[in-house]
Amino acid sequence: MNTSIKTALFATSFALIGGFSAVGIYKLTEKPEKVYIKTIADDEENASSTLVSNYDLSGTTNSFEFAAEKSLNAVVHVKTASTVNYQMNPLYHFFYGNQTPPQEQIRGAGSGVIISDDGYIVTNNHVIHNADDIQITLNNKKTYPAEIIGTDPSTDLALLKIKAEKLPYINFGNSNQLKVGEWVLAVGNPFNLTSTVTAGIVSAKGRDINILKSDPFSGSSAIEAFIQTDAAVNPGNSGGALVNINGDLVGINAAIKSNTGSFAGYSFAIPANIARKVVEDLKEFGNVQRAFIGINIRSIDEALAKEENLTDLNGVYITDITENGSAESAGIEAGDVIKKINNKKIDDVPELQEQLSQFRPGDNIIVTVERDGDLKEFPVKLKNFDGTEKFITKEATSIFKSLGAKFENADKTTLKKLKLKNGVIVKELFNGKLRSVGVRQGYVITKINQTPVNSVDELVEILKTNKNNGVLMEGIYENGRREFYGFGMK
Repeated sequence: MNTSIKTALFATSFALIGGFSAVGIYKLTEKPEKVYIKTIADDEENASSTLVSNYDLSGTTNSFEFAAEKSLNAVVHVKTASTVNYQMNPLYHFFYGNQTPPQEQIRGAGSGVIISDDGYIVTNNHVIHNADDIQITLNNKKTYPAEIIGTDPSTDLALLKIKAEKLPYINFGNSNQLKVGEWVLAVGNPFNLTSTVTAGIVSAKGRDINILKSDPFSGSSAIEAFIQTDAAVNPGNSGGALVNINGDLVGINAAIKSNTGSFAGYSFAIPANIARKVVEDLKEFGNVQRAFIGINIRSIDEALAKEENLTDLNGVYITDITENGSAESAGIEAGDVIKKINNKKIDDVPELQEQLSQFRPGDNIIVTVERDGDLKEFPVKLKNFDGTEKFITKEATSIFKSLGAKFENADKTTLKKLKLKNGVIVKELFNGKLRSVGVRQGYVITKINQTPVNSVDELVEILKTNKNNGVLMEGIYENGRREFYGFGMK
């Protein structure tokens, strides 16, 4: 069997396996609906022309023409190339034995929005996910290679950078002020049709369509509070701009809900206020600083309202309070119903997630809750996922994710009980190095490579210095059993 035939058969098997999986998912879905998030191939050749300046605007303001002129040149074509990893296919050895299969690249494309004149571009994470090469084509056909500054899968956002100056860009608007029924334009590159503008209205806000995955490391759920519009959006629009009648960026187009994969009347965009905060974090820290209030919550339905004697179905019900969390410190209790964050009314869980996603650890907010029929305001200082108000560096996040764990400094009671002078507790475990070598929750790390560990910060610093070396971890469990674990840090 020659190489070309093997490659074709192997690729066919890859597609068939994917096809069978899709059919399975389709049949297990109660309603035959699929949410498609697609990018498309784009093979336009580069050309050269002059872009309209960000300030070179004419005509009447507050019109479709004004909004289109202001935004068209700031929306770019994002072209990607990703190498196929055939060795992940279960039929790999059948076709190739021990040989290395031919390399094949998958090419795709979406859109992006220039948000500063020095080349920062926001797009969807799914547009550039696993890409080996990213090329940005401007509206004047000039093409630039792009660098990934950072990504945030839980909001489906990514920040790119190209080496260019004096670019046209779009200013962020305030998506909190966006109203249902307000006119908006979607700008992007659907079906290889570059620089396409469609119009529609805001059909709804705070939509949760269950397409993003939670972060198992931090325990934070995906943030879905999409702006729903009826502006026509198709594969290739992903990462493009949703602008209001003033030409301000109010959303990043992300998905369509359809049975066919093409526009069927529903399109969804990530609110600009979420995108702006994510972008600022990625630029400054390389990762997103997520703020937590320290509560477990659920939406209110008629059954819950009847059971808990709630006055209405609006708001978010607090089922439990996290120990030592922000809410507990502020005096908020289980059974309270969140009605407002600052002055923003909260009707459901997506709206609460949207508002909290705009803050960082250490920020102060006012939470209004209903308790026993009365409204009460509580000043709350938000914390990060490990219960402190510090910003978490990109390097620390990388280490925590590699280990697959959350840590906390050992308290005095634990140290006294185990007769220790120092230690860091493994608070939670996820998939990672610690679980793979047999570490269990509650393990108190006392030393790493013979160096005493007094705090989570010291743990990070020690592991940073052993980044490409072996690690010997020494510690003890609550029952007094002392254990040693070894693994590599790469």
